[in-house]
Amino acid sequence: MISSNDFRNGVTIVIDNNLWTVIEFLHVKPGKGSAFVRTRLKNVKTGATVERTFRAGEKLERATVDNREMNMLYNDDEGYHFMDSETFENFTLQKELIGDPADFLKDGMRIQVQFHDDVPIGVDLPAHVELEVVETDPGFKGDTATGTTKPAKLETGATVQVPLFVNPGDQIKIDTRDRRYIGRVQS
Repeated sequence: MISSNDFRNGVTIVIDNNLWTVIEFLHVKPGKGSAFVRTRLKNVKTGATVERTFRAGEKLERATVDNREMNMLYNDDEGYHFMDSETFENFTLQKELIGDPADFLKDGMRIQVQFHDDVPIGVDLPAHVELEVVETDPGFKGDTATGTTKPAKLETGATVQVPLFVNPGDQIKIDTRDRRYIGRVQS
């Protein structure tokens, strides 16, 4: 059991036999009345998000989620294929289960796969990944002051917005949470 006072981002709880992950939480102590916790929860299986309020100190069932380090082997029509780093067991996860971060998965990448009752329920990508720009309009020297962006296709097939000075062949760092360009990787 977990108290609503102990909520943190990423905590997984069970409500009505469904797994929910806390995306955001806010402890509120109004001047009048009792304290409460306002949360935004994401359904692990469907990906739907809901806002829900809990009384302060309310007890909920905490889901036991195991994180296992896995290597991304490859992806095909069946899904994304992973290998457990310790047992060498192979798993296939569908893109729907992984969600938007699947755009940044690259062969050989090490990630954390989340399991509940030995069933994979999601993946935890690193916050930042380094990928090569495959296709974009050519850049020009000096195009750094305007803050204007252009679309760039990455080696994984994902498209992100990058500054005008980025060229094909450049290695760039991307934030996987909001698909934001962070910078070029110096080689």
